[in-house]
Amino acid sequence: MEGYRNASKHIAVLAFPFGTHAVPLLNLIRQLSEACPNTMFSFLSTQQSNNSTFRKNLDKIKPFNVWDGLPVGYSFWGTPHEPVDYFLKAVPANFMKAIDAVVFETGKPFDCLITDAFYAFGADIADELNIPWVALWTASPRALFVHLDSDIIRHHVRINGPKDKPLDFLPDFSSIRIADLPNGLTSGDIDAPMPALLHKMGVSLSRATAIATNSYEDLDNTVVNMLKLRFSTFLNVGPFNLVSVSSSTVDDSHGTLDWMSKHEAASVVYISFGSVITPPPHELQALCEALEECEFPYLWSLRGNPEKQLPLGFLERTSSKGKIVPWAPQQKILEHPSASRLSKISILKQQNAISSKLKHYVLKSRNNCLSFENSKSLRRVLDYSNSTRKVATQPFFGDQQLNTRTVEVVWGFGLGLEGGTLTKGAKKALKLILCSQERKKMREKIRVQKELACKAVKPNGSSNENFKTLVKVVSNTYHQVSG
Repeated sequence: MEGYRNASKHIAVLAFPFGTHAVPLLNLIRQLSEACPNTMFSFLSTQQSNNSTFRKNLDKIKPFNVWDGLPVGYSFWGTPHEPVDYFLKAVPANFMKAIDAVVFETGKPFDCLITDAFYAFGADIADELNIPWVALWTASPRALFVHLDSDIIRHHVRINGPKDKPLDFLPDFSSIRIADLPNGLTSGDIDAPMPALLHKMGVSLSRATAIATNSYEDLDNTVVNMLKLRFSTFLNVGPFNLVSVSSSTVDDSHGTLDWMSKHEAASVVYISFGSVITPPPHELQALCEALEECEFPYLWSLRGNPEKQLPLGFLERTSSKGKIVPWAPQQKILEHPSASRLSKISILKQQNAISSKLKHYVLKSRNNCLSFENSKSLRRVLDYSNSTRKVATQPFFGDQQLNTRTVEVVWGFGLGLEGGTLTKGAKKALKLILCSQERKKMREKIRVQKELACKAVKPNGSSNENFKTLVKVVSNTYHQVSG
């Protein structure tokens, strides 16, 4: 614990260990660790999450495990949400126990608390410890806004009301429908663990000393300005993919970058469904048929056994133009020249977009196409700015439907799959995104956003200036400077 003995500040970091939430939080902490001398960060998450998030030791950031809430001998047999439900039953007691253990082990009390914005209990912990609370929202600004106004929305549309009703009672939401809202907000079981967690967040988030987001001022500008009016310190400090600490080495053991270098600029379709959801067999069949018919070169990052998951003979018939790997260095791929013309057909996830990327949107996943990385899909929208690709989306859960609608109708540089499935929309989407005149309009809109995002992270840019404010908050000097 040498680093702790010499540290003047000790920061507790509480991660949400599912989807891609922990990664953008760690990206922010890595930036803060470079900007805050003599400061140690204790990163609290489940053992499984920490094992996958911390690929190497970080000098000033130490992982500590919290209980995942799973019963002894637990075996997964249910839905993907089952481990999440168990975990949410364990919070905040598991974090409180871990916080006490970390302070005892390090001999250093905490000076600041940084958590995923999902954790409304961060307000109570920070009050008890008498320290600032910083909440990181990893999804889109629009998704945050609807959770903040969930009671107002429910009052206007009622629970399980007409799906086609527009949210025209909210500023700049007239093109968003009830059907586009996350499940559990006005439909489904609103008292289920995740909807209940998000509702508590909407009520408690105003107690945070500062709210940071993986976004930039000019993405969804109207909504961002409304959020800035609601919170005294609302800081867009992204996109993280443009400001994150660079890695000296890139794992490309499957030779994807060399393979892409053999293809013409903007000619490759990149396909990735992320780590949470994979489409059912009949939709994979439709996607494979579309790839064969359109004859675009493709790079597919696919977990599992392709021979068992994909149609019989598909691998052989497309072997001359396709490459399937179990893992790929996504950001480097999305930045590759061979990906620059097309777009990402994203069954939307949260990162940078490439020629055509089939991925699930999670704007947290924030930032994958423009540069979307952590909603778990557009959650990651905020990284939406690192490429000039267009995106076609297929939402699966969470805020993905809202992100899809936003990308297509509000921002105008994406395309939702017809019928919401690959079965109905794959071929049309591939051809429209890659071959039609419409792609030029989308490309121009993304180009503008890319320039705005790059400007935001430069010296004197809005995200850069907001990050300086965040450093002051974490260092407990913000009120003194602002006063």
